[in-house]
Amino acid sequence: MEKIYNKLVRDNIPKIIQNDGEIPVVRKLSTEEYWTYLLKKVNEELEEVKTSPTREERKKELADLLEVIIAMAKYNDFTLEEILKTADKKRAKNGGFNQRLLLEKILKNDE
Repeated sequence: MEKIYNKLVRDNIPKIIQNDGEIPVVRKLSTEEYWTYLLKKVNEELEEVKTSPTREERKKELADLLEVIIAMAKYNDFTLEEILKTADKKRAKNGGFNQRLLLEKILKNDE
């Protein structure tokens, strides 16, 4: 019996599957395919964050999401440090999300 996944997995997953007595069927993605599957993976991980039933599970899913972001940065020849530095600059200019502000609308000034 087989189960179809067609999803990007971490490097050690095939070995873990083998150690469980099953046979993983994998192939290396092309550069273009890799980006496409990273985009799918980031959505998958975000959905898992959203549906995490416990705080501890949410922490694990956020770690998975971060791992995908690191891979996406590397794909684009950015280091995590560059991404964090850019985030710091944006935070210094535009602020973070600490105040939990919801912009409901903008009213036109009729002067």
